[in-house]
Amino acid sequence: METLTSKARRLTNLTAMQTDLLRRLDACFPFVADLTHAHLSLFVHAKESGRYAILAHYKPHTLYTLPNISPAGTIVAVVEEPLISYTFKTGKNIYGKREVDEAEILDMYTFPIRENGEIIAVVSIETNHQYMDKASYNQLLQAAQLVFYHARKPSTEREMFKPIVSGDGILIADKTNRIVYTNSSAMRIYKALGIINVMGTSISGRCFAGKVKRETVIDGHQYEKEMQIGDITLLRRDIHIEEGGVLQCRIILMSDITEMRKKDKEIKIKSAVIQEIHHRVKNNLQTIASLLRMQARRTKSPEAKEALKEGVNRILSISIIHEFLSQQDDEIIDVMRVAKSIMDSVCQSMLDKDFGLFTDFKGPEIKLPSKNASKLSLVINEMILNAIEHGFENRFTGVIVFETAETDTEYVISICDDGNGLPEDFDLEAVRSSLGLYIVNTIVTEEMGGKFELIDRKVEFSKNGHQCHGTRAKITIPKEIQAEEADA
Repeated sequence: METLTSKARRLTNLTAMQTDLLRRLDACFPFVADLTHAHLSLFVHAKESGRYAILAHYKPHTLYTLPNISPAGTIVAVVEEPLISYTFKTGKNIYGKREVDEAEILDMYTFPIRENGEIIAVVSIETNHQYMDKASYNQLLQAAQLVFYHARKPSTEREMFKPIVSGDGILIADKTNRIVYTNSSAMRIYKALGIINVMGTSISGRCFAGKVKRETVIDGHQYEKEMQIGDITLLRRDIHIEEGGVLQCRIILMSDITEMRKKDKEIKIKSAVIQEIHHRVKNNLQTIASLLRMQARRTKSPEAKEALKEGVNRILSISIIHEFLSQQDDEIIDVMRVAKSIMDSVCQSMLDKDFGLFTDFKGPEIKLPSKNASKLSLVINEMILNAIEHGFENRFTGVIVFETAETDTEYVISICDDGNGLPEDFDLEAVRSSLGLYIVNTIVTEEMGGKFELIDRKVEFSKNGHQCHGTRAKITIPKEIQAEEADA
């Protein structure tokens, strides 16, 4: 999207200082459009003589408006904009009408923007204020002009002028802190608090202040607070417009966020319950793993011992997912963190104490929904087990590298070892006796819609006098399926 600065360079002869002033003002234009319930357009002289360029245009969020106002970047003839021309020539504000189409005529107000005494731009505000008396609307226009002057300052905090949401209560107080304007939403909020008439009263009067139970500054911004008044929760933005340290006016914006905070509380409670469930599931799985370890110690058959140890590792790999989920609010799992935990768990239970294993983890962060992360934990467990059991047979040292990668459409996860490599007659499709490979192939291809490969690395090197070339276990998972799982 083209910025105001780039449009100014392309369409006008404005200087860098003039453009910088308009850029600062542009930060408050959406706010002013919302405040005045109007289309706001910024007109400047175009490079071509007899033309204006519209550098900015904003529609209000606070009122339905017709869509056929000229957008930013439009070039218009000077003769088509008599009110804009009048303000450029005289430097005076003016009120008039603009015919949008045969069925709609808008009220139009113009304001000059000066830089070092020179009029460099004109702001037009166009609306239909039939729903509001002219005196009330003039209060909004006066406040808008003060916002323009305030926003010129380089030190102005731009977040203060973030857009107004439809339904927000708006109050304007003059330099004596007396309320001179309220909209219907503000009146509705005050009535809910038992305050019927606020016009002409002090913005910080006892009627309002005495009802506040709790007040909290939001994100360190002194102008924005969350307030608890009875059963109502309000978000209040208090904008002080000052010139030379003297108050000119205050704009108060109030949002009733009672229902939002109730829902936030419900979500926190549900999240805490879900985390507790994951914690208990993890504990139960670890209890089952402990029972299987006890059974393995009592079993005399080497084959049964080995099968029980593998079963323990599979259970613990799933418990690791529940452990992560019990410690965080969302249901998304970081694959790299899971792999590191599984690697530690497998190495503790399957490797001899004297075996020297070097591990490395590299690649971008991949996050998956917990449903698929649970499946993937089993897959990673089996891939690591396979490398240890078969790749390092009759070995005392080894290397395992866990690697992630991604394309526009796929996630790629690999586990590489520097072990003995695949047998010459190895055929993955023909391997049915290995439960581990069967689990991996089934989960990846049938449940995750991906692809599983065992690849002989074919890179022979000598390590401790032993010739080896290693194996790469590689899974490829479509991103689209993961996104569908997350949305389910």
